[in-house]
Amino acid sequence: MSQSVNKVILIGFLGDAPETRFSQQGKPVSTFSVAVNENWKDGQGTKQERVEWFRVVSFGRLAEVCGEYLQKGRHVYIEGRLQTRRWEDRQGEKRTTVEVEANQLRSLDRAQNNGNGSTATDST
Repeated sequence: MSQSVNKVILIGFLGDAPETRFSQQGKPVSTFSVAVNENWKDGQGTKQERVEWFRVVSFGRLAEVCGEYLQKGRHVYIEGRLQTRRWEDRQGEKRTTVEVEANQLRSLDRAQNNGNGSTATDST
């Protein structure tokens, strides 16, 4: 029996506030970018750093939560899957993008209270 897994886990920082819009069916969609830093020492002992940027998309209630509570610079844990989208732009050029479709998100910043005793960004 053969099995497949498409799972991504990211821990990083939001590059900008999420952009929330609604699909043609009226469902919320949020998109944002997440920076993930990698640090190491090279062969000469010099500190090195590389930053990878990931485009993240969320749908439904999670998209609403992202749009309402996330801001640029927030430290987040994201779980989801890789998704490839293809489309044709206005000039007729074929375009492709790979993004993370989030299905779980958790803020790793200090808990912010939303007034009713629950943590604002703890969503699944």
